[in-house]
Amino acid sequence: MGNVFSDATESLYLSNGGTAVFVNVLMLAVSDLVDDEWDYRFASLLSLQDQNMMGRGAVGFDLRDIAWGTTDSERVRSKEFVLRATALALSGHRWSELDYEPPFARDYLRQFQAMVESFEPTGEVRRAGDFPGADERAVASCALHRILSALPYWEGCFLCTEPP
Repeated sequence: MGNVFSDATESLYLSNGGTAVFVNVLMLAVSDLVDDEWDYRFASLLSLQDQNMMGRGAVGFDLRDIAWGTTDSERVRSKEFVLRATALALSGHRWSELDYEPPFARDYLRQFQAMVESFEPTGEVRRAGDFPGADERAVASCALHRILSALPYWEGCFLCTEPP
């Protein structure tokens, strides 16, 4: 069982463990780069990929289901944010805070980066409601780890909720 992150032409299929690693390293970068409402909505989407909360093998998303923006400039800015966050994660940003070594994370991130680079966002969303709305954005940050989370609904960030 695993999870799929995809677009119209490509898919990144990850095992449950691979998904956790991919989301964790990307969330560390996203948490440090958020600057705009859309960024916080994307952070919320990532926090919803936490299998400890949502269930193993029950997460993943399609780039076509993300509301990238209604104007060309909004879509360009949103895509650039995801690419900057992915590049920051690829640099190993904050990986020392993990209690494990993520050996395949760079491969996952490179595949995701290539998928996002080739994806052309439009104003249309394939499945409305899959991308968190403005009122669902991740604005809470774990005080201990400085990682955005879906608080107040959950007890903490992914580092707080990982099983021992």
